[in-house]
Amino acid sequence: MDPNRRTALIAGVLLICATGASLAGTAFEQPVLNGAQYLANVSGSAMQVAAGGLLELIAAGTSVGIAVSLYPVLRKSSTGLAIGSVVFRTIEAVMYAGAAVSLLSLVPVSQKIAEAATSERSSLQLIGDAMLSMRQEFTLAGVFAFSLGALMYYFAFYRSRLIPRWLSGWGIVGVLLILTACLSALFSGSSVTTYAMLALPIAVQEMVLATWLIAKGFSEERIVLMNPGLRRPEVTA
Repeated sequence: MDPNRRTALIAGVLLICATGASLAGTAFEQPVLNGAQYLANVSGSAMQVAAGGLLELIAAGTSVGIAVSLYPVLRKSSTGLAIGSVVFRTIEAVMYAGAAVSLLSLVPVSQKIAEAATSERSSLQLIGDAMLSMRQEFTLAGVFAFSLGALMYYFAFYRSRLIPRWLSGWGIVGVLLILTACLSALFSGSSVTTYAMLALPIAVQEMVLATWLIAKGFSEERIVLMNPGLRRPEVTA
């Protein structure tokens, strides 16, 4: 298989895995973590929380994998943007892993608070609140890093025209919207998940991008222009 076609297939699959794992993880976790009695919910739904944490770790690994898989192609258009996307999506993966660890750490705390004497529950509640707050900050930092990393490779796509400009332009607009959500969450002190509607355009766009890469790959004409030594295979009668 042609290396560029293989890159497109790998990136498309990773996009689906990253977005799917992130959305599924949120669906598992949010009902448990909502409300003042979240520790009681965590204690009664330990397996659900563990599944959510595992999905977050999968999302972290596949997120950095997207930028790494695209690097060999995008560096021929802009080495700086290609490297930057890998750096920021690696930071994103580290932040998401930190959020997953914070989430999983709530399970033993919730179990201890269920068995603790009344006098000990307030201190355990404070520990749980600190872990939940830490998870929120890790998640916000991860989404910030995603926004910067994704913005870099969408600009590289837009410049190189490896994919249609309407698709890369949609990606740029979607990233700017989720970056707006991050800034709103930062200054309001609320969770970035509160602004889920601003994340919807980029989530849909990445699924469309994944489908495009799997079905059609990169533009062969642009690949040839970016690699002067390449020549299209001649068609013989």
